[in-house]
Amino acid sequence: MISSFLLIGQSNMAGRGFKNEVPPIINEGIYMLRNGRWQMMAEPLHNDRAVAGTGLAASFAAAWRFQHPVSKIGLIPCADGGTSLEDWAVGGALFDHAVAQAKLAQRSSQLTGILWHQGESDCFPDRAREYAQKLGIITDALRRELEVPHIPMVVGALGDFLTNGMYKQYFGAYPLINAALLRYAQSQPRCYYVTAEGLTANPDGLHFNAASLRVLGIRYYEAFTREQHVTAPVPHEGELLTTLYHLPATTKEKTAILESRFFNGEISVEEFQNKLSVLQQQ
Repeated sequence: MISSFLLIGQSNMAGRGFKNEVPPIINEGIYMLRNGRWQMMAEPLHNDRAVAGTGLAASFAAAWRFQHPVSKIGLIPCADGGTSLEDWAVGGALFDHAVAQAKLAQRSSQLTGILWHQGESDCFPDRAREYAQKLGIITDALRRELEVPHIPMVVGALGDFLTNGMYKQYFGAYPLINAALLRYAQSQPRCYYVTAEGLTANPDGLHFNAASLRVLGIRYYEAFTREQHVTAPVPHEGELLTTLYHLPATTKEKTAILESRFFNGEISVEEFQNKLSVLQQQ
C-alpha cells in the first residue's frame, strides 16, 4: 500500500526552484498522482504554472523512502501559486480540487500526511491576525471531508529573504505570518512547524531556490517523522541530501533517466536505443 501525502499551498509548495541547480531525484518507490493514477515521480510535480520547477516534496519523499526502503510513497500535488487563504476557503475551487484529488488517491493509498506551505499572499497585518483561525477552519474541513481526523500536518515558515527581494514592499508583515503559523502548529495536535532559517531565494527574492527547497523538504520530513516542531536547522541535513543524491540507481530508475534525456532532446534515438538495450541486458 502506498503512503500518500497531500501537497497544498501556494508557489513555494508548488516549487519554483531551477531544476538545473540540483541533482534530480529519481526513485522507483516515489510516485505522483496524475489523472487519478500513480506514476513514478518526476519534477516538476505541480503543473499550476508553466514556470513550475523543483519543490520541497521530492526531498521529503526521498528521505521517507530512505527510511522505508521496501515501502512506497505517493505525492498528491494540489498547490497553486499566488493563492491566499481566501482562495483556499472551504467550498472554493482549490479546496474542492484538493479533496477530489485526495479521494482519488485514497482508492489506492493510505493518506498519511498533509504538507502545507502558504502565506506570502497574506502578508498584511490584518490578515495575519486572522491567519491561524482561517487555517484551522481549512484544516478541520480537510480532515472531516477526507475522514482522516488525526492525520498529521506540517506547515513551513516563509523565507527571511522576502523583505530584500524585488517585491519587498509587499512583505513587511511576513514575521507576523510566521508567528501565526508557529502559534497554530503549537495549538493543534499532530501539527508541526518548520523553520526557513538560513534558506535562500531565487534571484526574484520571492521563491526559495532549488537547493533551499531540497533542505526544506528534509526539515519537513524531520518534523513529520519525529512528530515535533523544527525551529532550527536540522543537524546533518546537507549530509543526508548528499547521501540521497548518491544512492545507486536501479535499472528502472536508469531507464527513466534515459527516457527523460531522449524526450528532452539530449540524445539521439540511436543512442537511446543502444543504451536501453544495454540496460535491459543487465
